[in-house]
Amino acid sequence: METIQPGKYVELGYDLYEIAPDGTEKLVHQTDVDDPEKIVFGVTRGMIIPLEKAIEGLSVGGEFDVKVKAEEAFGPRDPEQIATLDREIFVVDGKFDDEHIKKGALVPMMTADGYRINGLVTDVTADKVTMDFNHPLAGKDVRFKGKIIAVREATPEELKPASGCGCGCNSDSCGDGCGCGDGKSCGDDSCGCGCN
Repeated sequence: METIQPGKYVELGYDLYEIAPDGTEKLVHQTDVDDPEKIVFGVTRGMIIPLEKAIEGLSVGGEFDVKVKAEEAFGPRDPEQIATLDREIFVVDGKFDDEHIKKGALVPMMTADGYRINGLVTDVTADKVTMDFNHPLAGKDVRFKGKIIAVREATPEELKPASGCGCGCNSDSCGDGCGCGDGKSCGDDSCGCGCN
């Protein structure tokens, strides 16, 4: 039976919990049975280190349960990730898009480098829109609990580092929001397992 080691293709299923300061846990994301988290161990960029250590050496069916402090998970909240933008950016066909751009809405945006990131609208005024681009779990302790679904040799294509990221990634190239509590899986248009 193959075990997880560098260069192995791995599929894992897990539940991601946010841990409150009082120790209570809230489920914020579950991988989908038909669409598990897929990584190449030691190659996929951005893995959360304690999670990576927890799964190393496991084989199919192996279980993991790891709590991760905020600084090792999605990092601290960064005030520089909050931006105030001109309302004109959100004008569609000559009209401000008030259907999608409202307080509390999660809005996909593009960086100057062409990466897709999600921003949470925190305020809308007569001429500005304030958005928070911090990962929704920034500043939060988390817990990953799950099991290994598949382990095999990675193909040559899978061994090439991609611009995407794996579970617990702290880059914006996933284009999703796993861990946002929105019920979506990594690799679609949701958040976290850790992309930010």
